[in-house]
Amino acid sequence: MPFDLWLTFVVASTALLVIPGPTLMMVLSYAMTQGRRVAIASALGVATGDLIAMTLSVIGLGALFLTSALAFTVLKWVGAVYLVYLGIRMLLSARTPSATSRMSKPGGQSAERVFRDLTTVTALNPKSNTFFVAFVPQFIDPTTSFAPQAAILIATFVGIAGVNALIFALAANAMRSRITRPTVQMWLTRAGGTTLVGMGLLTATLRRAT
Repeated sequence: MPFDLWLTFVVASTALLVIPGPTLMMVLSYAMTQGRRVAIASALGVATGDLIAMTLSVIGLGALFLTSALAFTVLKWVGAVYLVYLGIRMLLSARTPSATSRMSKPGGQSAERVFRDLTTVTALNPKSNTFFVAFVPQFIDPTTSFAPQAAILIATFVGIAGVNALIFALAANAMRSRITRPTVQMWLTRAGGTTLVGMGLLTATLRRAT
């Protein structure tokens, strides 16, 4: 594909990815309370989720969500319920400063579980699936083969998403070392949980594009 078209895609994707969303809020919450290993796992989860969502969208699943009200509604509610579940779980884990302090220890939350949570939330986001269908075709050159261009765009977007999430995660983890008081960590965790619940409720209000 033309280099200038790819470079435009890089700029547009970067601008879109730095806008905070459910996945970045989860990355920040986990990184600030769980440590570097979990922070890295959360970034990998975002990249994996984007890889799944974008690949399925590009091969046609996203088009189905645009044309099928049932498919969009099912994915929307699955994503919304999962976000609310994660938010409530985070809120329950921060009921007291001592509980949050125990949670923030290295063994409190496994990197594998965080990776799974971030992958699931990112992949099940209906807004991402429909967005990819509307966004990606603008950067496809119709005069050349589709498959190689799609592969390049998917690899590029997933790479940018992973690096972006990793930067946010490491920055939040660096701040974590300065936030040692259990009360502060408790309120940060509560804020993250509340945000996730709000994001889940917002996801439930999404309407299918017409």
